[in-house]
Amino acid sequence: MLKTGFARLDITPALGINLAGYFFERPAEDILDPLYASATAFESGSVRAVVLSVDNLGINTVILDVYRENIAKACNISPDAVYIACTHTHLGPDLGVLEGKCKNPEYAAFLGKKLCDVATLAFMDLAPTKMYYCRGEVKDVAFVRRYRMRDGSSRTNPGYLNPDILHPNGSPDEECALLILKREGKHEIGIVNFQVHPDCIGGCAISADYPKFVRDTYEKLIDNSCCMYINGAQGDTNHIDVRLGEDKCRKGYDRIRYMGRKIAMAAVANYELAEEISGDEIKFARKGVTVMHNRGKVEELEPARELVRLYKEYGDPNKIPDIAERFPMFKGNPNVQTAAARRIASLEELPEEKELWISALAIGDVVFAGFPGEPFTEIGRSVKKKSPFGLTIPSCTTNGYEGYFPMMDAYDEEGYEKSTARYVKGTAEKLIDEMTDLINALK
Repeated sequence: MLKTGFARLDITPALGINLAGYFFERPAEDILDPLYASATAFESGSVRAVVLSVDNLGINTVILDVYRENIAKACNISPDAVYIACTHTHLGPDLGVLEGKCKNPEYAAFLGKKLCDVATLAFMDLAPTKMYYCRGEVKDVAFVRRYRMRDGSSRTNPGYLNPDILHPNGSPDEECALLILKREGKHEIGIVNFQVHPDCIGGCAISADYPKFVRDTYEKLIDNSCCMYINGAQGDTNHIDVRLGEDKCRKGYDRIRYMGRKIAMAAVANYELAEEISGDEIKFARKGVTVMHNRGKVEELEPARELVRLYKEYGDPNKIPDIAERFPMFKGNPNVQTAAARRIASLEELPEEKELWISALAIGDVVFAGFPGEPFTEIGRSVKKKSPFGLTIPSCTTNGYEGYFPMMDAYDEEGYEKSTARYVKGTAEKLIDEMTDLINALK
């Protein structure tokens, strides 16, 4: 018999903490809404697992490994049965991400304890469960942010009403999936899965971004429910279509309210038609995928070091004087140039190879497929298409953070994602194949 439990805890930090996601420091000056960690526990016979959704941009892999070990000990489960997915909000605390060190160690310690607590509480809430699922479609929420230009190049967010735009490089995945856990004698649990970047507000105020309104709206629409949001393959999408012009692009807090509500309403649109999911066996696995670091060219190393030095001196790429003229080998706007330089400089002393860990958790005929970074849309779309499970839930920034995973064609173009990608061309396609093998093995 399958049993599930749910818990949610406030993980909002104090003001003054450094926020993640931008190229300059942003001490938190206000709180627009609280941050949360949610946990859904699963138990079938003697096998247990837990899925956590955390309002954070992405947590350094080394830190997350410690979190998973501690949760496993607290809950008496395998570390491989701990599945931690971040929502990727850009208005949460900076936990080091790729720098190899934690920028907010006190908060990291606090968060680690909270995640142990929320997982423990979820297991204390177990009740017999039947699973159901349905799917919907969400328009006017996610947009591919890479555009083909008239000169044949490709650019990320090339500016509002840019006359040189031809078309987006691809289409967003507008499918919204809902896993419904109906429990005996207790509130039911809804797990919503969609894919779009949560960077809609900017500024220096703490916020969970649109995932807050997914949860809030779902819980208002479905009586006696709790909601968890799992962000999917969102690496090449955002919340605006620059072809419309700035005045027609919804943004800010009103935009996240709109997005969250629309995602939640799409999730529940077919709620009454949801199909029961067969099976209750719990299986989980992680797999190391060996990839190569994207080091850049030898002649780029010294300019990269100098640009990184200037970045540290000025604190903001846009304040570095004559950056385009001084560093023509790094193409794009100052943020893109600096991203490329930071990547090359940071990889200088690392080994050529790196092992990326992908994660999968299956419960009956549903499987969670987790990537330790920001997969492009086509990664999630391909994994869902190839999956033998009735419901497949891809998730970004899961059990670690290793940056962007662009598709192969993006490496032949300019753009922010390509410039910052830490792993070589072909990594995304390899991750698709390896994840497909992993979830096939679980099936």
